[in-house]
Amino acid sequence: MSREIRADELAALKEIAEMLNSMNDMNVMLNAVLVKLLEVTSFTTGWIFLLDEHSDSICAAAQNLPSALAENDNAAMCGEGCWCTESYRQNKLNRAVNIIECSRIVYAAEYNAGDKGGLTHHATVPLKAGAESFGLLNAAQAGKEFFSKEELALLQAVAYQIGTAIKRIRLYQVQERNALLYAKLGEVITRIHAVQDISQLPLKAVEHISAAFDWPQIALFVYEQDRLSLRAYYDGQQTREGWQQLDCGNGGVVADAFHQNRLVVVADSKEEAVVPLTAKGLRAFTSAAAIPLRRGSCPYGVLFISSRDNGQFDHYPEEFMYALGEHLTLSIDNLRVIEQRRELARMEERIRMARDLHDSVMQKIFSMSFIAKGAEKILGGKDPIVERSLQEMASLSQETLGEMRTLIWQLHPAGLENGLLPALKQYGERMNLIVHAEAEGLKELPRALEEGLWRIGQEGLNNIRKHADANAAYIRLVKSEREVTLEIEDHGRGFSPKQLLGQTMGMLSMRERAEALGGEFIIHSEMGQRTVIRASIPLAAEEGG
Repeated sequence: MSREIRADELAALKEIAEMLNSMNDMNVMLNAVLVKLLEVTSFTTGWIFLLDEHSDSICAAAQNLPSALAENDNAAMCGEGCWCTESYRQNKLNRAVNIIECSRIVYAAEYNAGDKGGLTHHATVPLKAGAESFGLLNAAQAGKEFFSKEELALLQAVAYQIGTAIKRIRLYQVQERNALLYAKLGEVITRIHAVQDISQLPLKAVEHISAAFDWPQIALFVYEQDRLSLRAYYDGQQTREGWQQLDCGNGGVVADAFHQNRLVVVADSKEEAVVPLTAKGLRAFTSAAAIPLRRGSCPYGVLFISSRDNGQFDHYPEEFMYALGEHLTLSIDNLRVIEQRRELARMEERIRMARDLHDSVMQKIFSMSFIAKGAEKILGGKDPIVERSLQEMASLSQETLGEMRTLIWQLHPAGLENGLLPALKQYGERMNLIVHAEAEGLKELPRALEEGLWRIGQEGLNNIRKHADANAAYIRLVKSEREVTLEIEDHGRGFSPKQLLGQTMGMLSMRERAEALGGEFIIHSEMGQRTVIRASIPLAAEEGG
């Protein structure tokens, strides 16, 4: 008799195993295994709790519950704990056991009008796979008060199969979720790569990332001037740019991610973590993730994602978050390389135009001036009108020659071949500025970098001439093995830091040129104080690009 029962048990376990191995939907699997369990045994009722250490018990599946237990969407089976769930949470329940008096059944009998279906006792067994525990399998039979060792052993075997299936399905779900995440990541990076204007990249990046992952609030910070500067922010309704600066010493989770050079995830933020960011115009949040943007092992910015919901970013894999940051950094660097190539192409085109103007137009205007002067000497004394016309022609020719020289200078500054610092000094002196120039280091600069610094210096000198109310400029060029720094200072009237929020096109142009070369641009000024602009470009990045 025992052999026949054993054979039936093995057949039942085989059927259940085959069914479990064919399913990847958790809810369908749990209910199907209960149906099969009741079909191959004498049990009349079964239910499964999935238990998480942070939440109440969840009745994930149930079959043939009597009306007293099934009332109000299985209310008696959810919410408050019972002996078996509490023992499970305390790691006291390690095998299949008889539950002499189930508090849920007692509660249903006392407070629900429905029928208990003859249930008074049940058996319970933990769902495990290796060292992992997932919940409880419960089985009951009308009028049955005691479950035999054989029945408990069968439930133990079934529970192990269910636990193994739960682990497999959860791994499958994680892989499926990760595959979807990385597919979305590929799509969003493709969209970001399609952005061709580096000044628009921060804005477009936060827009595309928000749309792809349905993240409500995203901010992009870049490190500069010893602070984290807010470049772009999406608040769930609109995208805006700004140059708000966050103090690295009191910047909440953003500063933590930058200084610690690691992903920082906050499930339930405290007020002290929120205030530094809301003070800069970001919306209040409850959960957040701060992803460091890194070049090699060095952080240079932070991608900050936040939400008003608790724990929204807890379940994103760290590898995915870091991959998002790395791909965004790569997109920025790629666009900077493209911008460098464009700048080189523009420089070569300006050189060609300057050469053509000098070799063709300048020579013709000079010839026209020479002819006018010769004609004046021959015909000037014979006819006053002709003499006056020739004089005007010669004068206009000289003015045009002067304008052409200035245009050629702007297209390709004569003297840049003698070095950046002499060219800037000459340019400033042409604007009647007293220029004090100082150089440190002898390293030869790449052509595109020298041209970019020339344009930054040119704009800086123009600003001194137009806005500083100063007649002198102090230029310092420092070259080292790792970077080159151009610093221009004036002792004029200065301006307040608040005025930086509405930066002029000239300031934006200087900043964008520095960033296109992989560097940073810094402005220091106060009302009534000196103004210093500084562009620092890493030489290794430039030469590698």
